[in-house]
Amino acid sequence: MKKNNVQTEVDACFLYLKLAEHESDPTLVNVFRQMSEIEKSHAEAFAKKENLPFESLLRPSWRAKTMNVIGKVFGYDYVLGFLMDTEKNLSNAVISTKQKNKQAITGMETTHVTILRSILEKEKNVTGAQLSKMEKSHRSVGGNAIRAAVLGGNDGLVSNFSLIMGIAGATSGQEGVLLAGLAGLLAGALSMALGEWISVRSSQELYENQMKLEMEELETNPEGEMKELALIYMAKGIPEEQAHHMASELLKNKDLAHETLVREELGINAEELKGSAVEAALYSFILFALGAIVPVIPFMFSSGMPAIVLSVTASAAGLFLIGAAITLFTGRNVWFSGFRQVLFGLAAATVTFGIGKLIGISMG
Repeated sequence: MKKNNVQTEVDACFLYLKLAEHESDPTLVNVFRQMSEIEKSHAEAFAKKENLPFESLLRPSWRAKTMNVIGKVFGYDYVLGFLMDTEKNLSNAVISTKQKNKQAITGMETTHVTILRSILEKEKNVTGAQLSKMEKSHRSVGGNAIRAAVLGGNDGLVSNFSLIMGIAGATSGQEGVLLAGLAGLLAGALSMALGEWISVRSSQELYENQMKLEMEELETNPEGEMKELALIYMAKGIPEEQAHHMASELLKNKDLAHETLVREELGINAEELKGSAVEAALYSFILFALGAIVPVIPFMFSSGMPAIVLSVTASAAGLFLIGAAITLFTGRNVWFSGFRQVLFGLAAATVTFGIGKLIGISMG
């Protein structure tokens, strides 16, 4: 566990450096480089305190390397969001541990979460646009999108695996298993897609009217909105003169000023509302189907007990990979998380198989 703490800091150092390498804004490049150095100093301090060989821990872990690949493919905003999620999880873990051990909460436990913002806000040349970019990155992207993909595949695999094992138990894997598996895949994927479409459209329709009203206020009373922006920055700890200057500069870009006001006053992220409901539904359908097809494949080429064994084996492998993927966000041991996922999935399938067996015997 102590070694994991050092590795977490080393990984953060590596990823902040990658953010700096792929950022075009000089001010933000400086911020990310400062964060990288801070994380490195934390890692060195941890290693020294626990008498660990720091030099041997300098290499980034597979998790950090995977996030870097994700950044290259999908954009480094995902990496920044992932880092912010990691910082929050670590802070929550420290607070939880202290509460269990009845230790005093000093307030320093969450300092690491706000350190990035503190550095940015103290930059002399920071602008409202740069601060807005950081806010957007923190709130709209990161681990959530990737986590949704992993969980979507997990839902498809577990639900269809359990369904197939129930039918296989009732029929000894001979009749109707393939048809039931394909029907379960299609029904589940369509249900997930429809649910995602409704969720996205409802959010868009709910907030669009509020955003329209905010734009009208910005157009009819720009001076009042500028004062609101300045107050927002001042509340974040920025000096009054600088806050008014930032608000004035930001108001020159009406769209960006509107986005900032909507986010800060209404708690709405305009970027999230730009997403296509149809596209979200399609992704949901595909991710669920990818997981649901795993236990079905063996029954396309075989039947009976051989197909059941192959389906269980393929599903167990898929569950392990999903459990391993989840460790990107939890930081837990890959083997522990993978086998835990396998255990839960097999337990659910065993229950449905047993129920199916009983029903099959009763019908027979």
